[in-house]
Amino acid sequence: MSAKIVVVEDEEDLLELLEYNLEKEGFEVIGFLNTKTVSQILEEEEIDLLIMDRNLPGVEGSEFVANLREEGVLTPVIYLSAKNRDTDIEEGFLRGGDDYMTKPFNMKELILRVKSILRRTTKKYNEGQISHRDLLLDKSTRELLVDGESVEITKLEFDLLYEFIINKNSVLDRDYLLTNVWGDGEAYQYKTVNVAINRLKEKIDPDKTKEYIQTVRGVGYKLC
Repeated sequence: MSAKIVVVEDEEDLLELLEYNLEKEGFEVIGFLNTKTVSQILEEEEIDLLIMDRNLPGVEGSEFVANLREEGVLTPVIYLSAKNRDTDIEEGFLRGGDDYMTKPFNMKELILRVKSILRRTTKKYNEGQISHRDLLLDKSTRELLVDGESVEITKLEFDLLYEFIINKNSVLDRDYLLTNVWGDGEAYQYKTVNVAINRLKEKIDPDKTKEYIQTVRGVGYKLC
């Protein structure tokens, strides 16, 4: 699959130009003139890169990215902005940027930078790593990182969290989890699932502030 890129740019002509050139390189591009629905897209779809203007209507671009980082969103960001002072560029990086280009810019250079970031940031998926918010699971080492810190979990808890992440947009009922995590839906009771999920939640969110796993009453559980 090609990388999926979100571009936020309030100049419509420039947005169309960016979309055209990135799509010509084989990328899937979703363009926005403001940030109103960007958070929703980042929650609903696997976005590989965000190209963000700063002078936007409503929320300023780097403030929007800083808020994403506080929420645990790790999607790489390239700022593309007319704010070109050294202090502006420093501010952009301090607010969660991975790269910064000033306008006017060279389209070929932007595409090279896009490809460079994608090579670095998508490497983890090729190595069997998957992530959600600030959770990162490594299948090869069976290690869990929460906000960059290693957290010790059991094999069962690893498999349970892995199942949630690969189905992050779905509600998983207890029968599904018993079959796909425990391997036998008839040999265990629903209480087994409840206990395991509560233990997992204690380990990945001991302060109960992040609410990674939500109970959907009468149905099952969903990753948030």
